[in-house]
Amino acid sequence: MRALTNPAPHQLRLDDLAEPLPGPGEVLVDVCAAGVNRADLAQVAGQYPPPPGASAIPGLEVSGRRRDTGEEVLALLAGGGYAEAVAVPEEQLLPVPAGIAVADAAGIIEVTATVVSNLVIEAGLRAGQTVLVHGGTGGIGTAAIQIARALGARVLSTAGSDAGAAHLRELGAAEAWNRRTTDLVAAVREAGGADVILDVIGADALADNVRMLRTDGRLVIIGTLGGGTGELPIGLLMAKRARVIGTTLRARPVPQKQEILARTHELVWPLLETGRLRIPIHARFPLEEGALAHALLREGGHLGKVLLDVRR
Repeated sequence: MRALTNPAPHQLRLDDLAEPLPGPGEVLVDVCAAGVNRADLAQVAGQYPPPPGASAIPGLEVSGRRRDTGEEVLALLAGGGYAEAVAVPEEQLLPVPAGIAVADAAGIIEVTATVVSNLVIEAGLRAGQTVLVHGGTGGIGTAAIQIARALGARVLSTAGSDAGAAHLRELGAAEAWNRRTTDLVAAVREAGGADVILDVIGADALADNVRMLRTDGRLVIIGTLGGGTGELPIGLLMAKRARVIGTTLRARPVPQKQEILARTHELVWPLLETGRLRIPIHARFPLEEGALAHALLREGGHLGKVLLDVRR
C-alpha cells in the first residue's frame, strides 16, 4: 500500500509498505481520504510521538470502507491514517453520516469527538451558558461553534483576521473578534465573560483566560500553539472557583474512546444529517502532496478542514 512516512523530523515521504494486519477486535479499512490535524504537524516535527503500540504513520482520522462488510465508515485513530489501509479497533468506527459523500467525510470524526469530549463531557457545557472558542476558523473551532450553538450555548470566538471573524459570525458566533487588533480580555469581559473557554493556545493565553472566566468557569486546554509552560494566577482562579482542565484524545484507551464516540454519534450525527452542522473543507490534496497540506495548515488562515485524497 502507499503511505506517507516520517523518516526524519519535518519530513514526509511517500513509501510502499505492507498492509497492517488487524489484531484482535480490529478491522481493516480501505481509506478513501484522511483528515489533516495540527497533531500530525507536531508528530512530523518530532514533537508528538504516537502512543505505544500505535502506527508510526501520521494521521488521526480517515473515511473509507470496511473491507469485511463494505460499509462506509469514519475511523478515529491513534495513527496510521496517511495510508491506503488501516487497522482500527471496531469500537472506534462510526458510519458515514447520511447525505455526506465518503470522500468529504474524512474531517468529521476527530473534530466532533474532540468537541464533545471537551465541551460536553469534560466542561459540562449547558444551554444558556457562554463559551469562548479560541481559533474559531480551524477544524475544531468551526465544529465547536456550531455544536455549542446547537446545545443552546452563546458562543464567542476569535480569528486571525477581520474576514475570519466575519466567517465565524456566519457560523453562529454571537461575537467574534480579530485577535490581532482586539483587546480580547476587555471585549470578552464587556460581553459578560465566559463560563467555558476552549483553548488551543496554551501558555501565552493562560492568565488572560482565567481573567475572562466567570465564577465557576472551566478552562479546557487542548493545544499548546503558544507554548507549554505559563504562569497561572492562582489567587484569581480560587476566587472564581474556576477549574483548569487539560485533555488529549489520541492516547485514551479504547473503552474511553468508545464512550466519547457513542456520545458524539448521539449528539452530532443528527446535526450533520439534517444540515444544521457542516464541517467546511478548505482544501484537499492528493496523498503524495501531504507536505503541501501541512504547509497550508502551518501558515494558518484556513477555514475548516484540510483533507488528503488517499484513494487513487
